[in-house]
Amino acid sequence: MVPRGLAFAPVCGAFLAWDLRALVANVSTPRGGPISTETRINDRIRVPEVRLVGAGGEQVGIVRVEEALRLAVEADLDLVEVAPEARPPVCKIMDYGKFRYETAQKARESRKHQQNTVIKEQKLRPKIDDHDYETKKGHVVRFLDAGAKVKVTIMFRGREQSRPELGHRLLQRLGADVSEHGFVETVPRLDGRNMTMILAPHRGAKTRAKAAQQAAEASSAATSSAARTEPAHAEPDQANAPQKGAEAPSAPEGNTAAE
Repeated sequence: MVPRGLAFAPVCGAFLAWDLRALVANVSTPRGGPISTETRINDRIRVPEVRLVGAGGEQVGIVRVEEALRLAVEADLDLVEVAPEARPPVCKIMDYGKFRYETAQKARESRKHQQNTVIKEQKLRPKIDDHDYETKKGHVVRFLDAGAKVKVTIMFRGREQSRPELGHRLLQRLGADVSEHGFVETVPRLDGRNMTMILAPHRGAKTRAKAAQQAAEASSAATSSAARTEPAHAEPDQANAPQKGAEAPSAPEGNTAAE
């Protein structure tokens, strides 16, 4: 015969396990959905009081949100929450559509003035011949003149790994050869089986490259324009010139009789 307390033990254990699973599910499941980062305006502002800024930038002070909404409706504008972290939140009466447009314009201008750094890469071998070296150096010079950084990598293979001074000497030679176009930003360092060095263009190289490109385009446009206008100037001379095979004008009859 099983004691009464032991008979209910499995049932109580099952209920306890079910309660634990339900508790874990409630804790792990997010409630209310994702937090919105969109600016709250008008009826979406759910705080009792706000610090109000008028349409002209004047400080109205702390007012009830209903009063702020009434002032915004009277001005035919929107009530926009501009500082939700403040206590109380700061709201301003403005045209929300115009505010979004100006914000997007400022973000676009800031992205336009950002400098995007471009890094090109050139790979060399420690025992590269002179012809290939000159070719690689030409690529590095072209990249530097265009305003881009260049990562030069020396690849070691086999027994070449025991002679890292060959790669170091080659990188130093390349840095000296292109010193008029750029400078060594990161000194040569060994990275596993490779040795790397980063070259950077001199300040203003990208601006000079853009100006040179614009000058070349302007010169090309002027040359093509001059080539189009030359035949037009030559046409009147061709019209006034005597045609080939035409007879010469005859002398007046009076002169013939006198002879």
